[in-house]
Amino acid sequence: MRSVASFGLLAVLSLELFSLFVSVDGIKCWVCRSDNDPKCADPFDNSTLPITDCKEQPYLDHIPNVKSTMCRKVRQKVNGEWRYIRSCAYLGEPGIGGDERYCLMRTGSFNIFIEYCTCNTKDGCNSSSSIMPTLFVVAASILFAKILF
Repeated sequence: MRSVASFGLLAVLSLELFSLFVSVDGIKCWVCRSDNDPKCADPFDNSTLPITDCKEQPYLDHIPNVKSTMCRKVRQKVNGEWRYIRSCAYLGEPGIGGDERYCLMRTGSFNIFIEYCTCNTKDGCNSSSSIMPTLFVVAASILFAKILF
């Protein structure tokens, strides 16, 4: 019985390890603006919004030959009004120092605040939540191993 459980644990851990190194050709992101669609604001309601395949987005004139490989959520406050912009991202890095839990924040004069959140861990990662399922699977695997052994 213990060898079957060990094999199952090994299979789960192997799949998890493999998923950390698999590269993905494209990412799908939510694309909307809260000034056009109030459901784009937080809390985000994607019930009527299709997800966009970023690899099908056109090249931009000012950065030729650069394809979108990430998702971005911008939260900005201008003159006391909050706006949200969700889109495919062409430049930048995920999170701060590669940690998607953190976003880049900027403030300016005249009551301006901007927060940029960039991610590439999973399709739709520019929704309201930033929970990473990979970490959940790793934690569940460790808990499962402790129960068995």
